[in-house]
Amino acid sequence: QVQLVESGGGLVQAGGSLRLSCAASGRTFSSYAMGWFRQAPGKEREFVAAMSWSGGNTYYADSVKGRFTVSRDNAKNTVYLQMNSLKPEDTAVYFCAASSRPALPTMIHDVEYWGQGTQVTVSS
Repeated sequence: QVQLVESGGGLVQAGGSLRLSCAASGRTFSSYAMGWFRQAPGKEREFVAAMSWSGGNTYYADSVKGRFTVSRDNAKNTVYLQMNSLKPEDTAVYFCAASSRPALPTMIHDVEYWGQGTQVTVSS
């Protein structure tokens, strides 16, 4: 069982930056691939970024590639999402996700555990 708690969301102007954190409980955090998804009002939840258990493999949605960076600190049981050059269309609730499967969690059905979400609002 893994519990995930996100933090770091907020209101930022376009072009600004935010860093989201996701703290995980459980001694087996380092064996989980981690991901970030987001859901804007009236839209479906979509994939943002993912990282393998070792941190050696990452994957990003085209919409955030070059602007967002996912990282993890297994000693702190935490995964991060650094978001730079934010745009109004990045406004959404951001969810942390965990998967014990070998593949990166890039689709909703890959995810075994979800966080509660943190709101990110980018003003124009």
